Amino acid sequence: MTISFCAEDLKFPSTLKRIQCKALIQHIIASESKKPLDYINFIACSDEFLLTINKNYLQHDYYTDIITFDYSETAIASDIYISMERVKENAKGLNVSGLQELQRIIIHGVLHLCGYEDATDEQRAVMTKKENQYLSVLSIYATE
Repeated sequence: MTISFCAEDLKFPSTLKRIQCKALIQHIIASESKKPLDYINFIACSDEFLLTINKNYLQHDYYTDIITFDYSETAIASDIYISMERVKENAKGLNVSGLQELQRIIIHGVLHLCGYEDATDEQRAVMTKKENQYLSVLSIYATE
């Protein structure tokens, strides 16, 4: 079982507490999923890098903050690309710290792997509620 934080053309901020983040990811998967964790690679990248992935693999011609490639069969296996530029812009628009928005985006990707969707308003409301729930759990891990 591996959770890794990699960089493509941009890096994750040094303020991301990876040990606590990994503990939270394991907690989410244990709480929400019927599958064990094999691996998740979180890959920091730029808007342009993620736009290329979005065009080439999903045929979407727009910027996004996260793309989750789910390779899961009997265990959770995924590559999750995160645009650090989108995270920064989202944080400004939401009036939260970049770190808090990054944590939310990481949780969002993991929730997708656990079966949550966000295509409809109702699904987005459930996803946002779960994100908030796990952000509050992250504060517990941060104090340990």
